[in-house]
Amino acid sequence: MKNKKLLLTILLSITTLILFKGHALAQEEPSPQYMNGKVIEVIEEKEIEHTETKEKQLYQKIKILITKGEKKGQEVISESGNQPMGHVNRYGVGDRILISQTIDGEGNEIYYIVDYIRTKSLGILFTIFTILAILVGRKKGFLSLVSMALSFTVIFLFLLPQIQQGKDPILIAILTSMVIIPITFYLSHGFNRKTTMAIVGTIIALIITGVLSLIFTNIAHLSGAESEEIFFLQGANNKVYNLRGLLLAGILIGTLGIMDDITISQTSIVHQLYDLKNDISTGELFKRSLQLGRDHIASMINTLVLVYAGASMPLLLLFMNESRTFSEVISLEIVATEVVRTLVGSIGLILAVPITTYLACHFVKRSK
Repeated sequence: MKNKKLLLTILLSITTLILFKGHALAQEEPSPQYMNGKVIEVIEEKEIEHTETKEKQLYQKIKILITKGEKKGQEVISESGNQPMGHVNRYGVGDRILISQTIDGEGNEIYYIVDYIRTKSLGILFTIFTILAILVGRKKGFLSLVSMALSFTVIFLFLLPQIQQGKDPILIAILTSMVIIPITFYLSHGFNRKTTMAIVGTIIALIITGVLSLIFTNIAHLSGAESEEIFFLQGANNKVYNLRGLLLAGILIGTLGIMDDITISQTSIVHQLYDLKNDISTGELFKRSLQLGRDHIASMINTLVLVYAGASMPLLLLFMNESRTFSEVISLEIVATEVVRTLVGSIGLILAVPITTYLACHFVKRSK
């Protein structure tokens, strides 16, 4: 028990040092200043036609009370829909919105509506999720929430600031994974040999995933510069990012989240089978455990494919309307990137099963 507490203290200390380092880096450059506001009057609302696009769109002139920011308590006027846009929100009295302020060439203050403030609705949804996780999962559900919070903390206070400072995204993603894996696994599943074997199997499978990602992004000539998010990221500041590195880092972190389930499940299967039949041979134990793991592989691959398909639904619909062949569509980088991401992640998950199962079988026999 003392060793477990000591290990937990060491892990938490390492995390704390990393978090403070990431926080210090994040503070070096000030973030853009925004203001919260509340719509108190819709002064004008009509449909206009833009001369450039000849498209009709909603136009609103809105009076806003600033509720948070440097000019809290002031009333300002903003226009929505005066520029050509693909979608224009219709704002009403009482809507809480995020606004930004700019200065034009003549020194006049101009206020733009950025979007709705959605913190309240998201907070309600997160509260429901937290309550259900604790009620159903009890202690393990609570510890899983703690590990989730630590993962997000490490990502937002270490991984993202380090990448923003120009560090290699792949190296930072690997370091982040090495911190997240032991902390979240031990917190969620306890300090035991079963969890340790799952950690080792996860790390090995993740390394293989990283190598495959590097190989096939080079073979497929993926630059990582074709997504809309990258376009806005490059335009947000004057920094130059390693876009291919960002793509690889995203694959690693995304795959890590699913490997937890697979590796822990396989080590649990091995221990359960061995407890039922202590005289079983290592080969037979591996064979039976792997047979159960195949069902898990099938469900995880299907889950991964559906997750990516759901996230890429607008893109898929866009190409359904194109008069291009399948070969032409799949060769486009924006599509090929998702294919590589899905297949490489699936390969990593498939390999995690036999790797973790073998390790668990080998060490459970030795330990027992």
